[in-house]
Amino acid sequence: MTPPDVTIRAARPSDLRHLAAVEDAGVPLFSEHFGDAIAPVLLTPAPSGLDRELEPGFLLVAAVAGEVVGFAHVTDQDGHAHLEQLSVLPEHGRRGIGSALVQAAMEEARWAGYDDMSLCTYRDVPFNGPFYARLGFAEVERLEAYQQRLHEHEIALGLDANGVRVVMSRRLGRQ
Repeated sequence: MTPPDVTIRAARPSDLRHLAAVEDAGVPLFSEHFGDAIAPVLLTPAPSGLDRELEPGFLLVAAVAGEVVGFAHVTDQDGHAHLEQLSVLPEHGRRGIGSALVQAAMEEARWAGYDDMSLCTYRDVPFNGPFYARLGFAEVERLEAYQQRLHEHEIALGLDANGVRVVMSRRLGRQ
């Protein structure tokens, strides 16, 4: 359920300039969790909102009093919806905004004709794998070709230096 003071909507052009800062604000959470062993890729500045907007797929934002406090970026991967990024400003965390963004992204993807949604994440980081499992995502045992490519790309970036990276997926059928 979306908190009452939060609006989730399609990203507007004026929202794009805020997305990288929202994503970068999450770096301290990973730094705190991984400590000095944090993989350098996690410290790399986030792509711009314009770069995200140019990819096939869609962007949703969560706003409080008109201020962007979170976003979900869903890309099209060989005809499949893939949750590329979910970010919420830490000061707005633990209020259900991330969950609401994922739910809205799944609904948007379903209406766009996708049958499922995948994502890549750390299996054992509490605000990653376990969070998505609570939302009905399950670890994929046999990766499809597009999932294998995404997983291999993450390994090439060095994301596995901080723990097991997994692909998770969820069906988007009608309730």
